[in-house]
Amino acid sequence: MQLVMAKKATKKAPARTRAGTETIGQRLARLRRERGLTQVMLAEQVGIIQALVSDYERDKLRLNPDISVKLAQALGVSTDQLLGLQPTKENGRQPSRKVLRRLEQIENLPRRDQDALLRTIDAFLAKSAA
Repeated sequence: MQLVMAKKATKKAPARTRAGTETIGQRLARLRRERGLTQVMLAEQVGIIQALVSDYERDKLRLNPDISVKLAQALGVSTDQLLGLQPTKENGRQPSRKVLRRLEQIENLPRRDQDALLRTIDAFLAKSAA
């Protein structure tokens, strides 16, 4: 009888990129943040645990086709965009969920408070455009 020893886990070298390009994990993290999602929120939408999202974003795990499709759907991009085969469309970008949640909260305020908030926002925007 021959005993076979388990192979010692080897540490994976970090993913290398050419100057100016993102890894799939970096792109995943950027897209998630742009949409105002936490890793936990994205994991729930996809049906996985947060630790896996973290590992994908740090390029510790490779995306399999099923997860790639689910992540792309949750982020509102194509799989080609998620994988970096096509650029993500910046001009067609949707507002982040964080902004949308705040807008919903503002809509629930009395009209007078909404007007006051909008005047404040307009003042900030005018000041930043100058």
